[in-house]
Amino acid sequence: MLFGLDGVEIGLIIVFLTLFSAIMTGFPVAFSIAGAGVISFAIIAALDSAGLLIHQAIDTGSDAYRALRADGTARDAISVFRYPDLPRVEEALFPRGWQHAMETNISFIVNRMNERVIAGQSIDTLLAVLMFVMMGITLERSRIAEDLLTTMARLFGPLPGGLAVSIVIVGAFLAASTGIVGATVVTMGLLALPTMLRNNYSPELATGVIAASGTLGQIIPPSIVIVLLGTLVGDLYATGQETRAQLAGCGDALTYLGEPAVLSVGTLFQAALLPGIFLAGLYALYAFGYALWRPANAPPVAFDSSTGEVITRNEALTWFLGVPAALILAVVLAGQVGLVGTQTPFVSNQTTQLERAELRTNVSEQCQASMIELHGQEMWDRAVAQQEARNAASAAGETSDRTEAEMAEAEAEALANAAPIGNGVAVVFVILALVLTIARGIVPTASPLPLMIGAVGVVLSLLTDALLIGPTTGPGARFLLLAIPFAVTMFGVVEAMKRLASNDLLRVVFPPLVLIVAVLGSILGGITNPTPAAALGAAGAIMLAAYRKLKEDQKSPKIILWASFAVVIMILFGVNFDLRMTRSSVPLEDWIAYIIALGAYHFAFFGLLYACWVLLRSNILSPVVRESAKVTSMVFTILIGSQLLNLVLISFGGEHYIQQFLRSFDNEIVVFLVVMGILFILGFVLDFLEIIYIVIPIVGPVIYGGTLEPAWVTIMIAINLQTSFLTPPFGFALFYLRGVAPAGVTTQHIYRGVLPFVLIQVLGLALLWMFPQIVTFLPSLL
Repeated sequence: MLFGLDGVEIGLIIVFLTLFSAIMTGFPVAFSIAGAGVISFAIIAALDSAGLLIHQAIDTGSDAYRALRADGTARDAISVFRYPDLPRVEEALFPRGWQHAMETNISFIVNRMNERVIAGQSIDTLLAVLMFVMMGITLERSRIAEDLLTTMARLFGPLPGGLAVSIVIVGAFLAASTGIVGATVVTMGLLALPTMLRNNYSPELATGVIAASGTLGQIIPPSIVIVLLGTLVGDLYATGQETRAQLAGCGDALTYLGEPAVLSVGTLFQAALLPGIFLAGLYALYAFGYALWRPANAPPVAFDSSTGEVITRNEALTWFLGVPAALILAVVLAGQVGLVGTQTPFVSNQTTQLERAELRTNVSEQCQASMIELHGQEMWDRAVAQQEARNAASAAGETSDRTEAEMAEAEAEALANAAPIGNGVAVVFVILALVLTIARGIVPTASPLPLMIGAVGVVLSLLTDALLIGPTTGPGARFLLLAIPFAVTMFGVVEAMKRLASNDLLRVVFPPLVLIVAVLGSILGGITNPTPAAALGAAGAIMLAAYRKLKEDQKSPKIILWASFAVVIMILFGVNFDLRMTRSSVPLEDWIAYIIALGAYHFAFFGLLYACWVLLRSNILSPVVRESAKVTSMVFTILIGSQLLNLVLISFGGEHYIQQFLRSFDNEIVVFLVVMGILFILGFVLDFLEIIYIVIPIVGPVIYGGTLEPAWVTIMIAINLQTSFLTPPFGFALFYLRGVAPAGVTTQHIYRGVLPFVLIQVLGLALLWMFPQIVTFLPSLL
């Protein structure tokens, strides 16, 4: 053996040294990874052909190996790390020659490229990357970040460390708007860093808070990192749990776990929201604490106040806190007493006498023992009893189908228990009532009459739903009955929006906030998957940027506004009517709704084309498209190159060797800590894309093949990867900031400033370790 090392170990060293050397040359990373794979394979093949790489493999024909297999030990559980005393045999690294390994790799990589890049199941989700990138770049080019920074600085500047706190808030806001680290760091570095330095802020605090806040786009949805991880770890989790089930003696993961081993990008978005906000809160808390500790390095800054109405303390408490809280509390209490709830009761034709067994019980003895160990004896006994009851009923010829009389009785009972006010109506009109309330507080000296008319419309709408609309009311009648109260409400809402627009904070925050709520709300609420939501975000960002440009040029943005209104009409008609025109019988009301929705769709599409024309004419759309193409091409090229590098590892057994080493710990907590430590160290020299596509596929089958919650594992990895942007000397956020920092700010300032935030990252990981409910609460709730 060369240097006393196993041939696989030498092969791993060659691969990683070649990769690091290729990256350090400065050649584009996307091509360096593929080149490293080709070069390392050539070196390993040459050494193996010369007889210098010898692999000490376990002798599968020995009596000791056969005894282990006879005792029930699974083949995958036997390794040189767990059983170092097993007899070995020496063999070449490529037992059938490097030529055969290369032929296998070429055919394998063609199949994998077809599966993961061209026509696989993950392609639909990967398309979201392109549109989220375009959404972020469009918002960055439309100078929304500049407005946010100016407004937040004016709001928080008078507080100790207020500028730093405002940077964190804007960073979180931009993270939810764009998800692109480079654009956020560069934008805030150009706009905020000179202002902070002029106001005697410490260069260390200023650069640290800008770099750290810019990386929040890694974790706060819609995060490109979460999308890329989601497309990868979903397969890894399913594969890992299948392996776990087979080691437990069960046929598949569904039998063993009692539930499908599925992990979607939407679930990861839900899991990432609270940790992202929590991390931003830690950043802001540090900035505020630093200002109290060293006030000279983070002094309060007073900006010129914008012209606006003076709002007294009592008015603010009444209209911004008291009345909104009362409205929300009233709706919650109404839901508790049954005044608000579902109006579309579903009655199944199945009785509840025969429960489906919670677990599959027709399994082998080994699988049964494993399932009892996992789920507990009580749950197993309950599943056995449920299955026996179903078998007995089936043998006796009993059925769980309701009779016609039972169905009629159940339907009558469901109709009698339906809530007077539907959930949808209550939510929509309470939101409109909150808009009216806040507008009253924003301009308290203006006439309250239009807002009172809108409030009357809200009351009329709720009364109409309670008195005139029932579960059996058709969608057409429901729509017509609510049309007049809704029009009255909108009379007040239109006036309210004009008053809200007079407030600088709301005028700047509200448009992108609506876009964020639309994108994230559709994903977190389970309405759609990330790809259509990303398309909505990209289109919304284009229309928002066009609206801003038209306002700057003092031109009418009415087409953009009416196109946005057309989108709302599409949603309203799509929710209230059945627009499937392929049915055998389509009522007239559905045909009318379909025609209106179709017209709204075409007008909305026309508005989007008009917005693109405005941005193209203003020389905004062209750079947006170019930058989007660059970022997306880099992501997909790295994806292809990393697959080639991974196949090189697979060809000589390197991936399997690493997985066996990790499994040898026999403690998944220790394995997870080891992996997290490796990822943290690799973050010093590798970008998150390389780590995701090179390292995660190797360690994923191990860390996703145990009992750890997969969403929690993924979010912990994502936050760990976030440190790759901050850790000196190769943190990309540091390079971005160094490129736009003034001459007086040195690299040492940036390094010293970012170190506390790296420690905050570690603290955040520790807190998520101790309180995993921060990650799992929202997915379990939704």
